[in-house]
Order: sequence, then C-alpha cells, then structure tokens
Amino acid sequence: MTRIDSDNLLNRFINYVKTFSESDSAKADSGIMPSTPQQWKMAELVCNELQQLGLENVHTDENCYTYGLLKATQGCEDVPSFCLIAHIDTVDEVTGKDVKPIVHKNYDGTPISLPYGITLNPDSDECLAQAGRQNDTIITSDGSTLLGADDKAGVAEIMTAVEYLVQHPDVKHGDIEVLFSPDEETGHGMDRINLNMIRSKMCYTVDGGHIGELETECFNAYKSEIVFTGKSKHTGDARPDMVNAVCMAASFIANLPRHEMPETTDGYMGFYAPLEMSGSIEQSSVLLLLRDFTDDGIKKRMHIVDLVAQMTAETFGGTAKVTHTQQYVNMKEKLDEHPHIVDKLVQAYKAAGVEPVFKPIRGGTDGSRLTEMGIPTPNIFTGGHSYHSRFEWASLSQMTSATEILVQLSQSWL
Repeated sequence: MTRIDSDNLLNRFINYVKTFSESDSAKADSGIMPSTPQQWKMAELVCNELQQLGLENVHTDENCYTYGLLKATQGCEDVPSFCLIAHIDTVDEVTGKDVKPIVHKNYDGTPISLPYGITLNPDSDECLAQAGRQNDTIITSDGSTLLGADDKAGVAEIMTAVEYLVQHPDVKHGDIEVLFSPDEETGHGMDRINLNMIRSKMCYTVDGGHIGELETECFNAYKSEIVFTGKSKHTGDARPDMVNAVCMAASFIANLPRHEMPETTDGYMGFYAPLEMSGSIEQSSVLLLLRDFTDDGIKKRMHIVDLVAQMTAETFGGTAKVTHTQQYVNMKEKLDEHPHIVDKLVQAYKAAGVEPVFKPIRGGTDGSRLTEMGIPTPNIFTGGHSYHSRFEWASLSQMTSATEILVQLSQSWL
C-alpha cells in the first residue's frame, strides 16, 4: 500500500475547485473550442504544476488540451505505457463561479446545512450516511454553487499520484502519460484531440463517483433537435388559421413516454430527456437527449421521436423537422476486445484494498469517445457525489483511495 498525503490532496483539490473553469454547451455546439476563456486558466494551472514536477513534453496545445509525460524509471522502458485523463471544465447547468468549498472534518452523519439554504441529508443519500459512519472528511460548496468534484477530484488525484511517483523514485513504473481535456461536460471533450499526442495503446479516465465503481460500459447517446413551424396571426383573429408552434412543442414533450424520463429511470434503463424548449408562435424548438445501452434501443428511441414529432405536426397543421446527432457510443463492445486493460485495473483496485464494483455509466466520459476512436479507456471512481448540483460533495478518504489505485496501476503493468 502507498501512503498518499491526504492533506496535500485536499489542498490541491480546494485550489482547483476555486479556479473558475465552467464550459458553455451552446458555444461548444457551435464549434467554439474551448467554449469558454476561463478554461485556459485551469489549463495553465495544471500545466505549470506538471512542469514543476519535472514531466517531459509538458504543454497546452491550441485547443486547450494539457499534456505531460512521466518517463519510465530505469529498467522499465519496455513496460507498456498508459495515459491518465481527467477534464478541467465544470458543467454550466449550475454555476461554478466563485466556489467557496467547506471542509467538514470527522463528519458524524447528521444533516449538513449549508449557508445558502441547501441541506445534505444522509437519510436520502446512503453514500453520505456511509461517510458519516466512517467519520470521513467531507467537502461541499457553500450551497450557492456546485462544488466541482466533477472532475477536479479526478484532476487532483492524477496530479497527486504523479507527484508521489516523482517523489518516490524507488517505485518502479513504465511511461505514464497525463492528459487534461476541456469541454467534456459539453459532450465535445474529444472533438479536437490530436491522437498523435497519445502514444499509449490504453487510457484510463478518472471521472467516476462512489468508491469501488469501475465502469466499462455507458449509454449510446444522441442529441435530437426538433423544430416546429407554425403560422402566426393576430390572436384576436386567430381562428381558424393560426398554427401555434409553442403549443406544438409543448404537446410533443407531453406525448413522450413519461415513464422513460431521467427522473423515472435508473440502472440499465434508457430515457428521453427534454433539456430546452424555446421559440414563438411561428417557430419553436425542443432540445432532447436520447440515451440507451443497446443499438436497437437507441434506434427505437429515434424512431419514436420522429413519429411523435410528425404526429404533433399533423395534429396542429404545422410542420416538424427532426435532426439526430450522435454524441457517443457504448464502449463495452470495444473494451471486451481488450480484457487485459480492465484486468490490470482490477489488480490495482485490489492492491489498494478496494473491491471493484462494475456498474454502467449513466452518461458518458471522454473515455467513451476515446474507446470509439480506437484507444480502450475504462473509467475510475473519484469519490465525488451528487454531481451537477448544489448538493455535490466529495469524500477525502475515497479520493485518497482513488489516488492509491493510480499508483498501484503503475505497478500492475510491470
């Protein structure tokens, strides 16, 4: 077992979450990369740290990807290399500006009341209750923002593991590449990656949740944009000619399967997720996410969206245009072709005293895209919980365990 300095890990994490790096989904969708200027500041921070640690070829490229190489220890030059990946941006659904982290040491399992009216209740969060039974150290925001553990916990864990290996040259290892990416939360994290930057034949993302989680499968993901066109007319003289595109959009959403929404599904269940509705009488649009674990399932969902949109248009006398855009695919099939990559990770979990728990990612990671692009990339937990919300929190003991696993992973390949 390694002896990771938890205080050092905590201080690094707090520094990262205080650094504003929120991405912008709309700008990313329009092709802007990185989607926000503040991501450059986070990239500069980690780039400087990698340089100070003495890694080679450290740089941030023109698209805000930050890279560094920890060279193999003497005699281990032929050991297979791997790349560790985390993303530097935070989601734009909840503000990540001016994060004020609060450290709750020796947490006793009682509800945590934050200054801005947010209460974390262990009665409805078993992971938090478990942390209370262990008197863990818990990190939250003050409730006015998210925390940013997604994925700055992963960034902190990778950086701390690399620092440990630099400071302990007696711990032998092969080449280890490090990559920090922008715009993962927008779904565009691997859009501009230069694959020549990564020399390894396998990668590991550090972007999961509860301790023990080891993820090798994820959703098939599509974004569907539906545009309804109606006919505007003065409301006093609307009958019989007006066709209200706002009503069409509302009716379309109402006719999607109610029992197949994010809030009514879990496990291996897919969903339809209406994210945005906007427009006017003349033209309105709906942004919809489609998720399913099987190819047949995602095709069925696209077909249902097409049918409901067309039915809605015909009912109201307007028109509907549907555009489906693939975002990422389930990485399970590709990872199953390379079982040794996951086997080495399982070995690292057990060496760190953590029992792996295989569960599907109800979402996607940069690893999903990389796997699709030919570099198998399973996902490691970070110790973060309740992501994308003001209820977000992180467990220091779980973060420490994740860091230990990264060090042990370097030993698995010897």
